[in-house]
Amino acid sequence: MTKARTDLFDSPASYGRVTRFLHWSIAGLLAWQLLVMGLKLIFGRQPFLSPLVASHQPVGTVLFVLIALRLVWAVVNRRRRPPHGTGPLGLAVVIGHALLYLLMLAVPLAALLRVYGSERAFRPFGIELFAARDAEIGWMVEMGAALHGELGWVLAALILGHVAMVAVHERVWRDGTLARMAPQKRKRDRVLG
Repeated sequence: MTKARTDLFDSPASYGRVTRFLHWSIAGLLAWQLLVMGLKLIFGRQPFLSPLVASHQPVGTVLFVLIALRLVWAVVNRRRRPPHGTGPLGLAVVIGHALLYLLMLAVPLAALLRVYGSERAFRPFGIELFAARDAEIGWMVEMGAALHGELGWVLAALILGHVAMVAVHERVWRDGTLARMAPQKRKRDRVLG
C-alpha cells in the first residue's frame, strides 16, 4: 500500500485522514447546530434568526449522514485505532465515546421520528424522503419532540466534557492525545517549517 493510501486509515499512532475529516466536519456542524439553537433559545423566534434556524434541518441531515459514515469507518478501523488506555481511565474513555456516538445517533433519529409522524413532508435538499401525511401520528411527534431537544443539550454537555478532557490531556498530562486527531502537517510544510 502506498503512503498516501495508508494515511487514509487509522493506525495505533494516530487517526487517518478519513477519521480526522469526519471528526472535524462533524464537530464544526454540531457547533453550528448548537450555536443556532442556543441563539433561538436566547432570542426566541426573531426574524433575524429565521435563515439560521432554517439551516437546522439540512445541516442535521448532513450531520446524520456523516455520523453514520463515521460509525461505519470506526468499525472498519476498529483494530487499527490508537488505544484508549487501560484501567478505570481507559474504561471511562470508552464509555464517554460510546455515549457521544449513541447521542449523535439518537438526536437525529428523534428528529426523524418527529417529522415522520407529522403532517409535513421531509424534503432535505429537495429530495423527498417522507411524504406529507393526512393525519399526524401523535405519539411519534410527541416522543420525537420530547427527545430531540433534550438529548441535544445532553449531547452538548458531553461535547463540553470531551473538549475539557482534551485540554486536560494537552495541558496537564501532555500526552499528545490531540496530535492523534489534529490534522497532520503535510510533508512540504514540515520541510519548510
